[in-house]
Amino acid sequence: MWRQLAPVGRHPGSGGYRRFAWTGADADCRAWFREQAEARGLVHELDRNGNQWAWLGDPTAGDAVVTGSHLDSVPDGGAFDGPLGVVSSFAALDELRGRNARFTKPLAIVNFGDEEGARFGLACVGSRLAAGELTAEQAHRLRDADGTSLPQAMEAAGHDPDAIGADPERLARIGAFVELHVEQGRALDLTGDRVGIASAIWPHGRWRFDFRGEANHAGTTRLVDRRDPMLSYAETVLAARREAQLAGAVATFGKISVEPNGVNAIPSLVRGWLDSRAADQTTLDTVVHGVEKAAREYADAHGVHLDVVRESFTPVVEFEHALRNEIARILGREGEADLRVPVLGTGAGHDAGILSATIPTAMLFVRNPTGVSHSPAEYAAEDDCVAGVTALADVLEGLACK
Repeated sequence: MWRQLAPVGRHPGSGGYRRFAWTGADADCRAWFREQAEARGLVHELDRNGNQWAWLGDPTAGDAVVTGSHLDSVPDGGAFDGPLGVVSSFAALDELRGRNARFTKPLAIVNFGDEEGARFGLACVGSRLAAGELTAEQAHRLRDADGTSLPQAMEAAGHDPDAIGADPERLARIGAFVELHVEQGRALDLTGDRVGIASAIWPHGRWRFDFRGEANHAGTTRLVDRRDPMLSYAETVLAARREAQLAGAVATFGKISVEPNGVNAIPSLVRGWLDSRAADQTTLDTVVHGVEKAAREYADAHGVHLDVVRESFTPVVEFEHALRNEIARILGREGEADLRVPVLGTGAGHDAGILSATIPTAMLFVRNPTGVSHSPAEYAAEDDCVAGVTALADVLEGLACK
């Protein structure tokens, strides 16, 4: 499975993946998912929001156990973020069938659409729509860098954009959702553990900073006469690093748009996107307010106008303790006392976090020896991936076969 999926959407120059929502690479990933489902005799289903489901058992019976993740990527992302969870889900089902496991509950594997938000700027679109955290009206206003709207992209890919929206009946069928994911950090590597259990997802969000100055000639305009928004932006980038470091949080300006974007032109507009995350809401607020305060001071000093817009936000997610404790019990069962299952938090957002407000959710992490993610250098060793499959199979057996 891994070899079949590996070439899809991989850029020959960077070696990274460009599997963006409702593009050709996304369609190829979706076709691969459907082929894997049908090869196992599972019922493939595409929901109103473009999320894919592969069902074993009656989907309408209720109390289903669901696993899976996503197949899309960030620009030039790694191979493991998302796909490891989907591939491991199919492999875990194969493992359970090899054990002759008898399912007493429906089981489903899911591929959530547009989790990374790389094309339209909002993460977890598929799961947000299903959970009602994103309305159809809000989704219809999303546009990519070329001006293509989400409805236009969906329609071009053969999906009905008028059908999108909250899907409470589908979510009501689910008794538990367990998402396996490569760890996006080095906590497991530092402790020497192959698999961990998620405790919580840090609160996080994205803010757009629009610095508006005055376009002018780069060679003839005196420095004292300039209203250069790039200076304010550059100073704000440094302020974000400073505020995050003081608070023990993280903050990153990772995307920028410049107008008119000419080598010999002073910009009229510099638009930068801030991503910030912290272990608690108070700390996150402190960081973002500190960055905005500094940005406004820099803008005023350079005669630049500043607008700040919060484009997305996810509060802290505490995964359901009962489900988390049950998973810990399953993985730490008698006879495997040497299997340590650490519980750790994460600063990365996931579909499991979005769904946690509606259904019981949990996450498993697989060790990442470098801690690198959202990069072609993202990696997990094969034996650690196998350990993740075994752990996921054990969890699914404990939840769906008892």
